[in-house]
Amino acid sequence: MSEPGVLLTARAMVLHDLAARGFDDAVMVSVLEDAVAGRQWWLDQWPDGAEHIAGLVAQDVQDRLVDSGVRWPRCTACDDLHDHELRIEPELGPDPHWVCERAGISVAPLGRLT
Repeated sequence: MSEPGVLLTARAMVLHDLAARGFDDAVMVSVLEDAVAGRQWWLDQWPDGAEHIAGLVAQDVQDRLVDSGVRWPRCTACDDLHDHELRIEPELGPDPHWVCERAGISVAPLGRLT
């Protein structure tokens, strides 16, 4: 996939997951746009790392939201009543998916949260 295609695909996947959890307002989309733009340089330096971009963009968005006090995406898949978020696995690899680390379960592939 071409470089712009990789970034656009990553953007679309993360935007879907933001929307699935009600976080697709202008502020959140701006955070996503900044994360995608930030990964452009990374991809320029390491074109062979294209398969990692989607997971990295999701992690970048999650980190920026956590820094501002927002937990996203919140886990709704397990029985743990304590508020916690899902994490991307693998941290660096192809086919990223959201997991609940507390319950040890895979919840959804990136781009397919409900």
